[in-house]
Amino acid sequence: MLHRKAIPTRNLATKTPVNVWSRAFNTNVLWLGLVSCLADISSEMVYPLLPMFLAGLSTVQMAAIYVGIMDGTADMTSGLLKLLSGRWSDKTGRRKGWAIWGYTWSCLARSMMAAARSGWFVILMRVLDRIGKGLRTSPRDALLAGSVQQDVRALAFSFHRMMDHAGALTGPLLALGTIYMLAGSSGLWIVHSPAQPSTMVALRWVFALSVVPGLMAGIGLWLKVTETTVTSPPTDRLGLFQDGPVSVPRRFYLFLVAIALFALGNSSDLFLVLYAQDRLGLGPGWVVILWSVLHVSKIAWSLPGGRVADMFGRSRAILGGWLIYILVYVAMPFADGLLQVLALLCIYGSYYGLTEGAERALVADMADAKVRGWAYGLYHAVIAAAALPASLIFGLLFAKFGARAAFTTGAGLAACGTLVLLPLALRPTR
Repeated sequence: MLHRKAIPTRNLATKTPVNVWSRAFNTNVLWLGLVSCLADISSEMVYPLLPMFLAGLSTVQMAAIYVGIMDGTADMTSGLLKLLSGRWSDKTGRRKGWAIWGYTWSCLARSMMAAARSGWFVILMRVLDRIGKGLRTSPRDALLAGSVQQDVRALAFSFHRMMDHAGALTGPLLALGTIYMLAGSSGLWIVHSPAQPSTMVALRWVFALSVVPGLMAGIGLWLKVTETTVTSPPTDRLGLFQDGPVSVPRRFYLFLVAIALFALGNSSDLFLVLYAQDRLGLGPGWVVILWSVLHVSKIAWSLPGGRVADMFGRSRAILGGWLIYILVYVAMPFADGLLQVLALLCIYGSYYGLTEGAERALVADMADAKVRGWAYGLYHAVIAAAALPASLIFGLLFAKFGARAAFTTGAGLAACGTLVLLPLALRPTR
């Protein structure tokens, strides 16, 4: 009996889900995700409590002024440094060192708030904290982009964002637990009045203890993450790329225009929760629940959204996420029940899942590895520049004309960004 010789079949291993997930979650990606989670735990142990702490140092009215100055200055500083640090990491050909310095700098600055005796000292430490964020963000994103293959890059970034959201959910809970142990239940329900002396002591302990997960993040990055070496491109005497437009294509700047327009309509997520509190008359406990639901939704949608972006195209996933954002903003003013608000928040998380990993992966796809830090710096700087006016526009419209005008305007600006992105989404993808 004759036996036919077996014909070798095409290797389809790269198409199997197991191989996709294992390539997306290599050692660098896993540890960068854990580092981000620890750093966000450290940050969120402090940031939500700052208004209460500032009110205890001065008055509630002065605390509002301090918060406005603090966030505006910190965001502008961070946005500028994201641009510069990305460029510097391109020139040095190293990403890891900038990220380590950034994480360590931030956690030390946050912990120093425990010694604050005035609101201005808190502002200074917050600005120093954001300097650390500005130093690390663009080099870290470039490091992550260089650690995985292109076809799983959005999934890797989505995992990183998922871990970041997990830290944002865990940090406040740890802070509340610490306050409860040190100040009792009375320390948890201070809302509009300055914190009591026992609560102020508990807050100082929380700020001091935030250094622990922050330092763990820096140490984990130092010991476990491997540098991805980049050869620096030639420069002229001004330090600019001689072949700049070649390394960063024109469609990248079109993408930045779309990001800028969308970001102007993308106000703080806190407005969603504050609107629900005002419309439904919710107490502090329900506000915490709504905020937690929002973060859980972000976590749940992160990995599916990243996988969709890898399979069907980054710009198409972003377009889908932006459309969901517009629909939620249009529908939110008509939500007149708690279940409706909860449902919209769960849907809203899919916008994050479809866009966060896809946007960062698209930046890496468009920019050559030698200028990837600069590209990420531009991306983050555009978002940072639009963040403050976006929230100011929404807040003023909300105060003057009501929630419907504010949400509709936000949806309209987001729609303008969607129209600019549309040509990129319609391009054929490989």
